[in-house]
Amino acid sequence: MIRSPVIVRAPFGLLPGGVAVDAYLLTTPQGLQMRVLTYGAVIASLTLPDRHGAMDDVVLGHDDLAGYLHASPYFGAIVGRCANRIARGRFTLDGVEHVLATNNGANHLHGGVRGFDRAVWSAAPEGDAGRPSLVLSHVSRDGDEGYPGRLVVQVAYTLSDDRGLEISYRARTSDATPVNLTQHSYWQLGGAGAPTVLDHELVVHAERFTPVDDGLIPTGELRPVQGTPFDFRTPTAVGSRIGEANEQLDRAGGYDHNFVLDPPADDGLRAAAWLRHPASGRVVEVRTSEPGLQLYSGNFLDGSIRGKGGRAYGHRSALCLETQHFPDSPNQPDFPSVILRPGEEFQSRTVYRFSVDEGGGSRPVSPAGGSDNAG
Repeated sequence: MIRSPVIVRAPFGLLPGGVAVDAYLLTTPQGLQMRVLTYGAVIASLTLPDRHGAMDDVVLGHDDLAGYLHASPYFGAIVGRCANRIARGRFTLDGVEHVLATNNGANHLHGGVRGFDRAVWSAAPEGDAGRPSLVLSHVSRDGDEGYPGRLVVQVAYTLSDDRGLEISYRARTSDATPVNLTQHSYWQLGGAGAPTVLDHELVVHAERFTPVDDGLIPTGELRPVQGTPFDFRTPTAVGSRIGEANEQLDRAGGYDHNFVLDPPADDGLRAAAWLRHPASGRVVEVRTSEPGLQLYSGNFLDGSIRGKGGRAYGHRSALCLETQHFPDSPNQPDFPSVILRPGEEFQSRTVYRFSVDEGGGSRPVSPAGGSDNAG
């Protein structure tokens, strides 16, 4: 069923209980195309041109609902109520200890056993031909996965006519609760079938990162990146130092760390990351209102998951750039707070800008928030 000239809805499948899942295809006049599911608010595909104009899908995922139900490490999903890890699945808020579902060893990860990535969101198309937008809504009940308060969440995906994707988040709660939402797409700018992201060049605008313990929980330290394999302040191949002998890389099996982003520009957005695939010329720049960015280098992908077209997703075949507050923030008083209280509104915004390096090199977004090739 066509809802607007640039947003088309189609059925995507039924959950075991019979609940219907839809897919929405958003298209701009410039040819940027994105498919979004109501299941998990998943970005199921995002199609971009290379330097020769050839279009290809640059995110991992599945062709059918069964794949997302049975073999998806958060492919393209919105994760919450609290993204990333919470130590031992416990935190104390206003003197009351709350016990969360644990789904990552002894820890709580990405909202628990049935987080927002497994919810069916309601969807409402908005915008116009130049800025098609899909607004997705979800209500998380009081006690959901152990979290206090009834939380009403809204996420809007908006495509722009300058090859941009804006994700805006809003939430309100009935009781004080942690809220830390992020988008969990796995990026592979080489397109479908590209074997690895180790050749991608990356910039992360951060002078510090949060080292982790053996359970991948932040120690509380904000460690300088200088002189370490975590220094991505200038364009660096993802694979250039990932195999170095380093305690932090050993603990995570590669990169699975939060970076402390540089201060925001006047518009409130921080320059977060810049990613380029040299062979295709595809480039994505990331700016965000969030203070942190989790770089995950696909360490747990091992070829056992077969995704779109039956392709096996191998080790480090994609990476994630998760804009967020810091992991384990409810237990870390020195980290930026993630506590939302009644009467307040959670707001967050992340902008992705897509471009093509024509062969002469593409320069990353500046820390001040400007872009040398965004026009």
